Amino acid sequence: MERNRRSWSWPWPLFSVFLIAPLLFSVLPTTSVEARKHHHSYKKTHNRPHSNKHSNHRKGSDSGGFNPPADSTTDSTTYNVVSFGARGDGVTDDSQSLVGAWKAACQLPGATVKIPSGFRFLMSPVNLQGPCNGQLTLQIDGTLLAPSRVGDWPKSSLFQWLNFKWVQNFTIQGSGTVDGQGSQWWTPSSLYYVQVSEALRFYSSHGVTVRDIRIVNSPQCHLKFDYSGGIKVDNITISSPENSPNTDGIHLQSTRDVEIHHSNIGCGDDCVSIQSGCSNVHLHHINCSPGHGISVGSLGKDKTAACVSNIVVDNISLRNTLAGVRIKTWQGGVGSVKNVSFTNIQVSDVKYPIIIDQFYCDKHRCENQTAAVAISGVKYDQIYGTYTAQPIRLACSTTVPCVDVDVADIQLKPSIAGIPSSASLCWNSYGKSQAPLLPSSIDGCLRRDTAYVKRVARSHEHVC
Repeated sequence: MERNRRSWSWPWPLFSVFLIAPLLFSVLPTTSVEARKHHHSYKKTHNRPHSNKHSNHRKGSDSGGFNPPADSTTDSTTYNVVSFGARGDGVTDDSQSLVGAWKAACQLPGATVKIPSGFRFLMSPVNLQGPCNGQLTLQIDGTLLAPSRVGDWPKSSLFQWLNFKWVQNFTIQGSGTVDGQGSQWWTPSSLYYVQVSEALRFYSSHGVTVRDIRIVNSPQCHLKFDYSGGIKVDNITISSPENSPNTDGIHLQSTRDVEIHHSNIGCGDDCVSIQSGCSNVHLHHINCSPGHGISVGSLGKDKTAACVSNIVVDNISLRNTLAGVRIKTWQGGVGSVKNVSFTNIQVSDVKYPIIIDQFYCDKHRCENQTAAVAISGVKYDQIYGTYTAQPIRLACSTTVPCVDVDVADIQLKPSIAGIPSSASLCWNSYGKSQAPLLPSSIDGCLRRDTAYVKRVARSHEHVC
């Protein structure tokens, strides 16, 4: 009897299938609809990356309909170039992966384009354009490599490597390196072939911060800002050999409201160059070695107008440089340089610690001309250390004198035995001096300002 009861027991597992199956079929259509909705929403909110036709991507990275998401290892606003097909092997051209990540991040407020550590990304010259939708960050923790051969740079790039245009509220930061691989550019034949080249350039951009990164071996200028404003550069390192020609560290042109500080710059030209159209610039706590020093100019080349004002340079250390702090203009220019102060400057084995040179010429010979950029309101205070050629050289225009030049607390000694300590040069420069002054010849270097001299100098400022 017990055996018969078991043989007629109800098949509960089978009964469960009959109960559950209708429920499953009722849910599946809804799930399919929701999945389609999510897929369309995803496509709308994430840009498809630009295809890299010149790279050998990892398998599947360029497949049709694939849209690399934001970096899942961080957050939904970080776009890793590796997710856009970059290989980071130092050989494959990864530039289009960077462009793709940039275009995707540019549309999302607060987004970050990530260059991850542990990779070397070869990049052809690219334009990274704004304006973007809110704050954008380029996080460089790996290494970016420029093409090492001059011929690999297309002439259409105008020899600008990473060219940022019309960006606002933008930050470059990280522990990585931007390597211009410029050694082949420094030969005489390449210098003739290429007149101007920049590693990082910002054009018509505002609210830009560059911090913490290293920029090395640029073909020419390492970091340039032109027609820009609201610029902050902090804690960066710039490095190229002393004999690398035209490798300015930071070049400012037609740019306002700038602060550059707590940085180390070594190069084959000016550590910082301030050109026409710049105003409200503050440089402080900068180490410059090697290089040509901190320069305002050159200005007025080919009879052009130059306007520079409100420049503050303080707490600067210069070692083994051609110049310390200088203003340089070409003969024949017009305009003005005014309200410039150089304070608390430490020099060591600097050839010319203090310079105003209104006869600047980068050729064997330049034509003498009477017009000149007017220089006024220049202050030199607390400048200490050693020189190898001449402590102070104020060579002002014969027809347009320098006025309101103040010199105070200058203590400069020759670093090499036999250099005469009185070998200062002052020409047509007017202002006042205040002790202590070493060498003492500086005390008689400046003439007294007169109303007539000031009228002559200021009559040339009208173009500004």
